[in-house]
Amino acid sequence: MRFRPLAFAIVVACLAAGPVRAIDPPYQAEMERLSEILGSLYFLGPLCRPEAGTDWRGQMAELINLDEPDDDRRQRLSGAFNSGYEAYARLYRVCTTSADEAMTRLLVEAEKTARDIHARYAE
Repeated sequence: MRFRPLAFAIVVACLAAGPVRAIDPPYQAEMERLSEILGSLYFLGPLCRPEAGTDWRGQMAELINLDEPDDDRRQRLSGAFNSGYEAYARLYRVCTTSADEAMTRLLVEAEKTARDIHARYAE
């Protein structure tokens, strides 16, 4: 009977911890960064390179669909995309030299990140 207080404390501690979330895949941080970059490109693309016509939002949707995340991860990926968009929307109204340079750097980082995720985690 001496174990009841300990068992009760363990149950209370587990319930207080909140709902159990799924374990993120090892590439989650890279996926969130890639999502943020795509959001930034979604803003900067039409501003600086409208002739390219790249559908960054469509690519983000395809990335999410291919990854098949649970609701929590889906929301975090979408949130990262929106954060990337908002970060540049606060800074730029027209394409400047720095906006175009940022876009170039983001494109390079996006390609590297996508390649790294694929090389390290694709089956």
